[in-house]
Amino acid sequence: MFTLKRLLLLYALAMTTLLSQAQTAYPTVTFYSKTDKIDVSLSPGEEKTDPAPLDITCSANVDLQGTGYTNYTCEWRIYNSDQGIQSAFLTRYDEEITYTLTNAGGYGIKLFITFVNSTNDSIEYECEPFKVVISESKLVCPDGFSPNDDDINDKYLIEYESIVELEGQIFNRWGKKLYTLTLENVDAGWDGKINGKPVRDGIYLLNLHARGSEGIEYKIKKVINVLKGKKDTADSVAPES
Repeated sequence: MFTLKRLLLLYALAMTTLLSQAQTAYPTVTFYSKTDKIDVSLSPGEEKTDPAPLDITCSANVDLQGTGYTNYTCEWRIYNSDQGIQSAFLTRYDEEITYTLTNAGGYGIKLFITFVNSTNDSIEYECEPFKVVISESKLVCPDGFSPNDDDINDKYLIEYESIVELEGQIFNRWGKKLYTLTLENVDAGWDGKINGKPVRDGIYLLNLHARGSEGIEYKIKKVINVLKGKKDTADSVAPES
């Protein structure tokens, strides 16, 4: 004769067996780390800090083989860490989702799966939350550069982190626009050339507007010094006007 205690024990063992069979999901959150310059793959419970904008891919990686389950539904939730999962600002039901994190702060990412077998019995799975922290912004525009092909300070490169919007222009002293900076080309830098020819040594104007991950607005107007240390001739440099 089975006692209530024994029945409860058998039920717990059965549920544990079902759960172990159902837990054939290996969720990951992957992205390219701008900090480490490598592709990163997080497992449940792991944490990483990186600058914005950060394009993440969340994959459930479900394998039903040998589990006895024939179907499943996924639910991803992304939420601010300080507000908790009940205040999730994004809920998606695909096995794989992509999202771009743009605001500074901590985020939790969690996956729920409902596994269903041929008799419509179901069991729930949830992973430990992934943790992603978006760093605060910084923006540094240097005072000048020396594009003389000596591999030292040959390009005008802006130092930045967690900048989500950026647009700038570089003008000569007559107001002619020589170069446009955006998030798409800012890492390449300006080589100090126009139509393949270097500009003259002298002063140029940078006019730049940017927005950081925490909402800070950057409005920068400054002089840039170009100093190649070589004598310019009329046919060796780009026209100025």
